[in-house]
Amino acid sequence: MRLKSKEPHRKRNWKALLKRNFFAWAILLPPLLLFCFFVWVPMARNILLSFQKDYSDPSFVGFSNYASVFQDESFLMALGNTFKYIAWSLVIGYLVPVLLGFLLSEIVHAKGFFRVVLYLPCMISGIATVFLFKNMFGDESTSLFNVITLAFGGEAHSWRSDTNLIIPLIVLAMTWRGAGSTSLIYLSAFQSIDNSMYEAARMDGANSIQRFCHVTIPALKGTLLTLFVLQIISVFQVFYEPMIIGPDGGPLNASMSLMLQSYLYAFRSTSLGFQYGKSAATAMILSLIIMAFTALYSLLKNLLRQAEGGK
Repeated sequence: MRLKSKEPHRKRNWKALLKRNFFAWAILLPPLLLFCFFVWVPMARNILLSFQKDYSDPSFVGFSNYASVFQDESFLMALGNTFKYIAWSLVIGYLVPVLLGFLLSEIVHAKGFFRVVLYLPCMISGIATVFLFKNMFGDESTSLFNVITLAFGGEAHSWRSDTNLIIPLIVLAMTWRGAGSTSLIYLSAFQSIDNSMYEAARMDGANSIQRFCHVTIPALKGTLLTLFVLQIISVFQVFYEPMIIGPDGGPLNASMSLMLQSYLYAFRSTSLGFQYGKSAATAMILSLIIMAFTALYSLLKNLLRQAEGGK
């Protein structure tokens, strides 16, 4: 007995699906084409370029660009700085919004006013924020923080020339601008917690800190994990902050980031000329690191769901 081929049936299904959802496909197709053209095509071109010598000489060089960047001291410095950025970003950029969101949830009066005040820095452009902090922490004695230091009997300090302070200053600028929006996300998550859990904790004599540790944190494990990973990934997008505040990743490459290093390879001429191949290789290494953190997030998220499902 011969079995009928399913191929015509599949074709009819596709035709029916396309006809039934024609307007949906008509709306989705233009942005999908633009996404492919502006995202996937440059990404594919970048992958190809990382294995070539240069734009002008597209000869295949294998992994020599990757080997070259790992022998470059400035790249290794940028890679090491990445872990410093992550550490400071978790101390300042991750914990501060959590605490701000919790404090907002505890405020009874004028909560709307404090929401607006916290969100105002988010409305300022990133470039403007960086220039603001550059002038506030200038090395000259007339900068704001040196004026404050001198007013309290201290000595003027070269803030941006201090290799130990430059990364914390950059993270502080990023946190000042972005903490408001993140704290509102936490506030929304805090408000989604059943009030009966807080009332039970209050009846047991728990103070604000105890309620935060034993009620809030366990209830927000998913949100905390998501924003934890997003905070780490945002570190790999640091670009114009060290370029302006450093400047150019200074002092002595102490604030150099991987993205800025990739830019300097491509657009800063050296004795070797413009090093587009090394720039593409650096961008690919950066992409692989971000994909690794994304995969780690997915794994932890699944483990968290399994742990919650097993209870």
